[in-house]
Amino acid sequence: MDLYAALLQPFVEFGFMRRALVACLALSLGSGPVGVLLVLRRMSLVGDALSHAVLSGAATAFMIAGLSFVAMSLGGFIAGLVVAMLSGAVARMTPQREDASFAAFCVISLALGVLIVSTHGSNIDLMHVLFGTILAVDDASLLLIVSVATLTLIMLAVFGRGLIVECFDPGFLRASGGPGAILHFVFLTLVVLNLVAGFHALGTLMAIGLMILPAAVSRFWAHEVAMLAALSSLIAFASGYVGLLFSYHANLASGPAIILVAGGVYIASFAFGSHGSLRAQFLMRRRLEA
Repeated sequence: MDLYAALLQPFVEFGFMRRALVACLALSLGSGPVGVLLVLRRMSLVGDALSHAVLSGAATAFMIAGLSFVAMSLGGFIAGLVVAMLSGAVARMTPQREDASFAAFCVISLALGVLIVSTHGSNIDLMHVLFGTILAVDDASLLLIVSVATLTLIMLAVFGRGLIVECFDPGFLRASGGPGAILHFVFLTLVVLNLVAGFHALGTLMAIGLMILPAAVSRFWAHEVAMLAALSSLIAFASGYVGLLFSYHANLASGPAIILVAGGVYIASFAFGSHGSLRAQFLMRRRLEA
């Protein structure tokens, strides 16, 4: 098999492969920087919880309107925001930490969503909602994914400095009279938007994967926030490209293949990255002992 047939031919010959690759690019541009902010805030598991929260809204819309692209997107977005606001309200009105309230509401939301889809649809519908079908991304879904990525980049350009300050020193932001609550709501909205976009390609269970794994990988190679965001987007797109090729040639499910490629990059970076990896710590100990 020559390089053209291995690396380019699937995207040249098949329109569904090209759409899937464009979807991966758009998801990478939006989810990469948002994932970095999640990791810097130590809210990775909150992002995972929100990805489950999207399911109940998408499932409710599915029950009402069937496999309607617009209805399921809107339902997922509303459910994600409602869970985020309820979790924040519980954390502020009770001694319970925000991560615990997120976990509670999102487990409820996940169970409700699975129940709705399983009782009002088929096993195929349930698999579609949970695991996505990136090779079946149509023009409407692709337009949504690209629109969310564009909106995310615009919002990060407008609010990026405040979001970064809130990541590292929220106390300073509150003391200086900064709009901490507004920035937190903007951030959660961006997370939910990108999860809804990823839901159409990767499903509710794996939409968080292309957001968190590349961001975690970038932490082993860079320190500056701008470099972390750029590297995260690059790794996410490369994982999408390699995962699509791997799934095409090996006849495997594309969504899991993409996430597993990103997971492989994470394991390699954990072992050999230039910052904080096992190799970097070993070399530092050697220098200190010398």
